Amino acid sequence: MVGLALTIALVADAIIDPIVGYWSDNLRSKWGRRHPFMYASAIPVAVSFFLLWTPPKGWSTDALFWYLLVMVLAARTTLAFFETPNAALAPELTRDYDERSKLQGWRGFFGWTGGNAMTVLMYFFVFRAFTTAEIPNGQFNPAAYVVYGSVAASVMFIAIVVSSLGTHGHISRLVAPPVRKISLRTVFTEMFETLANKSMGAIFLTAIIANTALGLGQSLSVYMSAFFWRLLPEQIALITLVIFVSATLGALLAPVMTRRFGKKRGVIIMGVLGLVTFPVATMLRLMGVLTPSTDAAFWAVMVQGQVDVILLVCQQILLMSMVSDLVEQGEVKTGRRSEGVFFAANTFIMKVTTGVGLMAATLVLSLAHFPTGVAPDQVPDSALITLGWWFVPATCLLRFLMILSILPYAVTRESHAENLRRLDGGA
Repeated sequence: MVGLALTIALVADAIIDPIVGYWSDNLRSKWGRRHPFMYASAIPVAVSFFLLWTPPKGWSTDALFWYLLVMVLAARTTLAFFETPNAALAPELTRDYDERSKLQGWRGFFGWTGGNAMTVLMYFFVFRAFTTAEIPNGQFNPAAYVVYGSVAASVMFIAIVVSSLGTHGHISRLVAPPVRKISLRTVFTEMFETLANKSMGAIFLTAIIANTALGLGQSLSVYMSAFFWRLLPEQIALITLVIFVSATLGALLAPVMTRRFGKKRGVIIMGVLGLVTFPVATMLRLMGVLTPSTDAAFWAVMVQGQVDVILLVCQQILLMSMVSDLVEQGEVKTGRRSEGVFFAANTFIMKVTTGVGLMAATLVLSLAHFPTGVAPDQVPDSALITLGWWFVPATCLLRFLMILSILPYAVTRESHAENLRRLDGGA
């Protein structure tokens, strides 16, 4: 039933996201194209996200299904009204090939560190506070997630307001859409024209595969850390704390890769390195070299995890910067600037990974015959080994397909410069 609710929400996203993107591309207001959406989203995002984590008590399973569906739809829809216009600001703020990677690097840095701060808060403080005699690990206490919902909703509200106010001063120099009549047929025709190019298809497919792999890993992270490695909550918290450093390194690495190799080649290099390094610690455990609950296992997980975060953050930033470069290519082809439509596709991908990654994770757990309702030290080692043997190939396959899917992307530093020259009136 959870999977059905998420699937319905994904179908709705497929319709809502591009419409929001197109709307923000064509809105004319004294606050520009993007900021009215961003300001309007702040309160609905916070309220819907809070309610998502505080379901009513005593409701039947069917009633909870409808509650979950409505709250997921509300949270995803209102988030689209912020995320898509906000992301679309990046290519408007700068047209420079290298500068865009720096700008997206800051977005990636705050995205990762903000989310990571919530995880650190949960492991260092909240889970400890909700550890009881009946639930010796607060990580499995549902009451802890009510606190999470409250704090996260507040952080999201503050982030939206700060981002909107912080970029408000740039409105006067942003692009204004022309005055024209728009019909429903025009909306869908122009959205199709904007997205129907080889490079956008490559980005779309690559992002879906890459973020599905990330979603799979995140969905199984609790099982891998608490069950497969039998790490203590304090050890998991420490690993999460160090991600602040690795996320920063990944954000700093993206502009360097852009200058040295170009964005497409940088994504491929990060993908290959991730494919090689990701399975190392898990394979050592499967082959009996590493033993759970030992210092060696902890440090192996720590090092492998931080390397993976560096590569993933860098890769995500490069992909976002590549989407920015499609704006001018699309403008040359169609005569319209469609940042919102391009980044709506990216927003949709981010949301897809939540559902697809979760469903992939449940499939892996099912194939591994993973037991339910047991403590980490009560899970048979055979089930853990089976989980590892399904987790590694599934993730590696997705990462390999991601590398292949980016190959058709065709925008380079040189072609981007040519697009700018043509838009500026060059012959």
